[in-house]
Amino acid sequence: MESMYFKEEHQLFRESLRDFLQKEVIPHIEKWEQTGTIERFIWKKFGDMGFFGINYPEQYGGLNLDLFYMVILLEELQRINSGGFAAAMWAHAYLAMTHLNAEGSEAIKEKYLTASIAGDMIGCLCITEPFGGSDVAGMRTTAVKKGDNYVINGSKTFITNGVYSDYLVIAAKTKPELGNKGISIFLIDRDTPGVSATKLDKLGWRASDTGEIAFDNVTIPASNLMGEENKGFGYIMQHFASERLIMGVNAHARAQFALEYTLDYMSQRTAFGKTIDRFQALRHKIADHYADMEICKSFNYAITYRLDKGEYVVKEATMSKLKSTKMADEVIYDCLQFLGGYGYMEEYPLARLLRDSRLGPIGGGTSEILREIIAKMVIDGKDYKPATK
Repeated sequence: MESMYFKEEHQLFRESLRDFLQKEVIPHIEKWEQTGTIERFIWKKFGDMGFFGINYPEQYGGLNLDLFYMVILLEELQRINSGGFAAAMWAHAYLAMTHLNAEGSEAIKEKYLTASIAGDMIGCLCITEPFGGSDVAGMRTTAVKKGDNYVINGSKTFITNGVYSDYLVIAAKTKPELGNKGISIFLIDRDTPGVSATKLDKLGWRASDTGEIAFDNVTIPASNLMGEENKGFGYIMQHFASERLIMGVNAHARAQFALEYTLDYMSQRTAFGKTIDRFQALRHKIADHYADMEICKSFNYAITYRLDKGEYVVKEATMSKLKSTKMADEVIYDCLQFLGGYGYMEEYPLARLLRDSRLGPIGGGTSEILREIIAKMVIDGKDYKPATK
C-alpha cells in the first residue's frame, strides 16, 4: 500500500527526519514536558532543515513538496511521544502558516511566511473562544474599522503556541450582525499593545504552551487584514479540512507507535511460563486494533492523495478525524492495560501517550460537532463549497 504513495525519496526523507529527531529533539523532550516551554533553538533547527517549508512556495524559502512529506513529518513526530511538542510544530506549520500562505498579502508573506519557514518566527492560530468552543460562528471578538486601522477587542482560548509565539492569526467579527458572514482574518504582532496571554494547565500536551489570549483595544493597520473582509468563515472552514486530516494522521501514527511498543513489551514479558503475546485473549485484541489502525491509515493516505491533487475533501477529512482519533484512544487505552502496572508508570511511554491522545476527539472540532457536520452532508445533502479569496 505505502508504495502507492511513498517513493524512494520519501523514504530517504523519513530516515533523515527520524535521525534528526533522535539526535536533536528526543534528548530535550523530558525537560520540555516538565517546563512546558520548547526552547527557541529547536525551532531554528527545524527551519534550517526545511521542515517548516515542506509544502510552501520556494520563493519564500519553502520546498514545494507533496503532502506525503507532511504525512511523514506528522508520523515521525508522533513516534517521539510528546504530543505537545508535535502540536507546537504542526500548529505553527499547518495552522498559522496555512492562513499566511492562502490569505496573506504579498507583504505579509514576504515578512512573516519567510521568517516562519526559516524558524525565525513562531505563529499561532486564534479561533476558539471561551464562550464559543466549536461554535465558530458564535465568536464574540470584534474588529472595528477606524480610518486606516482596525481596533480588536475580545478573547481566545485553547490556543497552541498562544503564549510564546511571535504573531497571531486571529478571527474576529467585522460585521457581527451578519453572523458567520461577518468574520474576517487578521495578523497581529505579539508585542502590539493590548495583547496579553495566560498559560493554561492541561491534562496532556504538556510540552506545548496553550494559552488564553485577551485583546484590549488592540489597534492594527488595515493592511493586516488577510483575504477579503467578511470572508473569514469560508477560509476557516476550508482550512479545517487539512487540520482535521492532520489530526487523523496523528491519530493513526500514535496508535501504530503504541501497538509496536506494546508488542515488543509483550514478546518479552512472561506469565505462567510463556510470553504474554501467546495468550489468545490478548492476541485477538491486538489483531482487532491493528486492523482498525491499518484501515484508518489507508483511508487517511487516500484522502491525502486527493487533497494533494486539489480536491475539496471536507467530508472525508471530517470522517478521518472522527474515526481515527476514536480508534487511537481505544488502542492506547488497551495497550496501557497490556503493560499492567508498568503502563501506569511515568517511566513507560503509555501514560503520557494516553493523556496526549485524549485531546484528539476534542481539538479541531469535537467528535460531537463532527458527527453533525457529516450528518448535514450525508442526510441533509448540504454541500460545502471552497472559499474564494
